[in-house]
Amino acid sequence: MSGLLYIVSTPIGNLKDITLRAIETLKAVDFIICEDTRVTSILLKHYDIHKELISMNAQSESRKIPQLIARINKGESCALVSDAGTPTISDPGVRLISEAIKNNIQVVPIPGASAVITALSISGVPTDAFLFEGFLPNKKGRMTKLKQLANEERTIVLYESTYRIEKLLKELSEFMPERFLVICRELTKKFEEVRRGYPKELLESFKNSVNKGEFVVVIAPTRVRE
Repeated sequence: MSGLLYIVSTPIGNLKDITLRAIETLKAVDFIICEDTRVTSILLKHYDIHKELISMNAQSESRKIPQLIARINKGESCALVSDAGTPTISDPGVRLISEAIKNNIQVVPIPGASAVITALSISGVPTDAFLFEGFLPNKKGRMTKLKQLANEERTIVLYESTYRIEKLLKELSEFMPERFLVICRELTKKFEEVRRGYPKELLESFKNSVNKGEFVVVIAPTRVRE
């Protein structure tokens, strides 16, 4: 395993949703790069894995990459993980992988859970073609992006936070009122919830409920009706 960079998928909620290969890899590498050491420590403790953890986020990525690449070039093996799911999908890590490739370091995928694919798999809407947009811009460019997406005919997948889910539903009521939605909250966790309906009716239901957690919003194609 010497001198390799492993991209290891971790659970999106339920700690049992991890592959045997992922566990073996995390036990074998010399060190692990993660977003938040506190979050990753919970997973490692659960599987009795004891490794050096190095935090790397969007702010520290460019500063830390040279030293990480240097260690791998010297023969150390490394695993990149995110707080939840597959690394680099709306998470840091792309720069590290790009730099590893430039340095002729082999990048090895260890596939596993992904909130995007999990939500699509239970959505009941066409998945033969879809557009993943992650988190929409919070302010600048948000309206422009929503106008663009309103003309998109494929299934659309978005991420949204607790604090903006009602705002998003209001916007979808304006820009895509006839598009059927599947909203997944806290996937694989204790309070997992899936709601289906049109933007306006879902907005009303969200106003009268507790909406804590992370959301995946699946927007059906224009040709789909309930």
